[in-house]
Amino acid sequence: MELLVAFGTDDGKNLKGDDHVGMSKYFYIYRISQDKKEFVEKRENVKIKADESMKHGDPRKAKATASVLKGVDVLVGRRFGPNLPRLLKKFVCVIVRTDTISSAIKLVCDNMDRIVEEKNKGEERRHIVLKASEARLT
Repeated sequence: MELLVAFGTDDGKNLKGDDHVGMSKYFYIYRISQDKKEFVEKRENVKIKADESMKHGDPRKAKATASVLKGVDVLVGRRFGPNLPRLLKKFVCVIVRTDTISSAIKLVCDNMDRIVEEKNKGEERRHIVLKASEARLT
């Protein structure tokens, strides 16, 4: 199965680490399958400026993030905020314990079966935490 995966970043190399993934300047979108990783596009998080007046957990922030990520199956970041339950209705949310997009891509590739299984649960899905040595569902 092929998935469209978004990685939140400010610089195109490192994952957003100092705030929630929804506060990333950009989302780097990759098409990922068991044997293929292909960069598709860089999407600017144009909603971020409008969001600055909203507090964390505001449902409008989740909606703004979701609108930038139209068509995406999986959202990957180091941190998610209080809107995680809302985002899970649209995406498989994957928390990674790594710093770079390249190492996060490897974690996603190594755990495709688990991610696809969670995607198939629809709105009942839960987030996944991936570390270099293990993956666990929380």
